[in-house]
Amino acid sequence: MKFVSAAIVALVALVAITGFAAADRLPNQTPENQIFSIDTVIDVTGAVDDKSTMSWVIASPSAIPTGILGATQAIADVTYRDAILTNGGKISENKNFDFNSKNQAKGLYNIESQKVLTYASTEGAHLVGEEEYTLSVAGNYASAADNIRCVFAAANTNVLPAFCNIVSAKSSLVNVNSAQISSKGQIRAVAKTADIPAELNYQIAVTPDANSGSGFAEGTVKTVFAGSILEARDNGTSTWNKTSAENTWKDSTEVTGGIKNLQKAFAYQSGVFV
Repeated sequence: MKFVSAAIVALVALVAITGFAAADRLPNQTPENQIFSIDTVIDVTGAVDDKSTMSWVIASPSAIPTGILGATQAIADVTYRDAILTNGGKISENKNFDFNSKNQAKGLYNIESQKVLTYASTEGAHLVGEEEYTLSVAGNYASAADNIRCVFAAANTNVLPAFCNIVSAKSSLVNVNSAQISSKGQIRAVAKTADIPAELNYQIAVTPDANSGSGFAEGTVKTVFAGSILEARDNGTSTWNKTSAENTWKDSTEVTGGIKNLQKAFAYQSGVFV
């Protein structure tokens, strides 16, 4: 069979720079902080089921609100998911996950994860997988009758946040028969001062398994990068608590067949000074 070469390189970089607009202001750390790492090494011929998940919500000042945020509160909601599943074949995986709930400076992150895996099918086996990072930050918005935190689309609601931003990066592997896959993700959701921006970075690369001899990775790979942004103007006028900017975007890629090279990179920052 002759495969079609698919070579795709994409870069998405978003930066929210504020003059009169108020971008993300991150919550700060709690007095009790956690630092942990999870390292995974797999070298198996056979079935593999490997999953990692994390959900983290933090608010300041005061506790996580059960309803609407106070006028000075900020809240960050972070989720991370990674999973692979095979029904056979030969797989080699090295995965590292690091979490640090302390305040982070520019260039440092609360969540960092990286993974390298190589897969080769045997006797008709295949691999499926999914990886996703989501960062949602909201704060400093007016109260309303409805007991909700954040509004993205409802025009008839009375809740208009000073900022309410959510971004995500996701990749999916479907019926992979042969490939070498590497990925890396980073999230910053907690900082001491307002000049440290929220940040999410994600990269994935799919290339042929050098031992396959075919020169192509075989399978289906999908990526989706998406965001929904609401910003208000904090310029001392009566409109400080009104939505002044709305931005919704999505980038998606899907390749199937013989993959010579697939690389996708996503970089997002939102803050008062970036």
